[in-house]
Amino acid sequence: MADPRGFLTTPRQGAPTRPIAERVHDWQEVYAGGGVGHVLLPVISQQAGRCMDCGIPFCHQGCPLGNLIPEWNDLVWRDDWMAAAERLHATNNFPEFTGRLCPAPCEAACVLGINADPVTIKNVEVSIIDRAFDEGWVTPQAPERLSGRTVAVVGSGPAGLAVAQQLTRAGHTVAVYERADRAGGLLRYGIPEFKMEKRHLDRRLDQMSAEGTIFRTGVDVGAAPTGDQLLRRYDAVVLAVGATAWRDLPIPGADLDGVHQAMEFLPQANRVALGESVPGQLTATGKDVVIIGGGDTGADCLGTVHRQRAASVTQLEILPQPPDLRDVSTPWPTWPLMMRSSAAHEEGGERVYSVSTQRFLGDKNGRLRALSLVEVRRAGAGFEPVPGTERELPAQLVLLAMGFVGPERSPLISQLGVELDARGNVARDTSFTTSVPGVFVAGDAGRGQSLIVWAIAEGRSCAAAVHSRLSGTDRLPSPIAPTDRPLAV
Repeated sequence: MADPRGFLTTPRQGAPTRPIAERVHDWQEVYAGGGVGHVLLPVISQQAGRCMDCGIPFCHQGCPLGNLIPEWNDLVWRDDWMAAAERLHATNNFPEFTGRLCPAPCEAACVLGINADPVTIKNVEVSIIDRAFDEGWVTPQAPERLSGRTVAVVGSGPAGLAVAQQLTRAGHTVAVYERADRAGGLLRYGIPEFKMEKRHLDRRLDQMSAEGTIFRTGVDVGAAPTGDQLLRRYDAVVLAVGATAWRDLPIPGADLDGVHQAMEFLPQANRVALGESVPGQLTATGKDVVIIGGGDTGADCLGTVHRQRAASVTQLEILPQPPDLRDVSTPWPTWPLMMRSSAAHEEGGERVYSVSTQRFLGDKNGRLRALSLVEVRRAGAGFEPVPGTERELPAQLVLLAMGFVGPERSPLISQLGVELDARGNVARDTSFTTSVPGVFVAGDAGRGQSLIVWAIAEGRSCAAAVHSRLSGTDRLPSPIAPTDRPLAV
């Protein structure tokens, strides 16, 4: 185990962030010292030493990937960073993504969290992988021989990348199709640079290319190639297209100039942050901005409009304000209902709860000028307006960040003829197989909108299912290398 008394003697210490007045003027990650993993290295061993050797590590229950958390906590505390990186990669292809973007359900399930601050599992994770890259331990792991079988992966988000890396390392020839001009899916153009700098994505993609994964970007599968062409060309097809069909708000005035979906706004901002030019870019500069939706996408919009110098920002949520501490309705080790604030919330803006937008109001030129709000209260399974609470909120830009309802109804879905479930996701069985033999689905496309850890976990499991179909065994090559030579992961 780690330090036997660490959880008693060492207080929790998170990653320090850069001053707000500094970071809102650039797009770099919000953490001090060159990134979360680097700034924590002097203290992370002590933080890992807070792991309790609790006998039954409920952090495993909280993590869909089944990360070997107590093992790499112990190894970090003992200063065996290479071995810690090996154990980390044994279950997670991309810890540099999850260590920055995952909300850490493992920490919510930490036994220490019953009556104290949980272990900083997420920060330990990202510190391990950042050091592994810095030390040159992360190298391509090309297969020893090729199987002669081919796989098409449609979508290059975390699920698609996990499928592709696992199957490439197993010796299959894998082509990843991405309709955007660069690979990464929402990791590239949905996640703002201040949450994860894209250099972390690019170095992992470089590794995958060196291993043999083929990336075909700027290809809208369904147009060319068609679904039929994919089925004829490849031995297996994996749909990892995500759940990008956004939830709309069909109320009066929704067609006004100034009402936009978050995923119309964020990709443009992210491209500009990466140095690209976006003609006619939608910006928040000098505007009163209202963000409808209190989740991660809303927080991404919030941090982005701060950096674009919005005049004011208000974030609306129909649900009541959560309690400051874990609510009794979500006891340990479940994911707790409680108030959460991201780095973007620390930077400013107002959060308003228990309100519903009734209509958008425009000027005589058809441009948004305000929205009409009303307070709401619980009524059965839904909400009802509170009489006498209607008011107007000035706004020249509204961003709808209310979540997603499943995969887009693209021509590819129709061409393949895969069945959909009752929620509109691609239906699959326990082996991630769709209703069409040889076609698999992984991640949000089959599961619905979920966490990055679920996407990677499903990608790994789906890869095992594909490998079983192609080779007769679901045992994929282990990414763990002996500790007496440079780590190959």
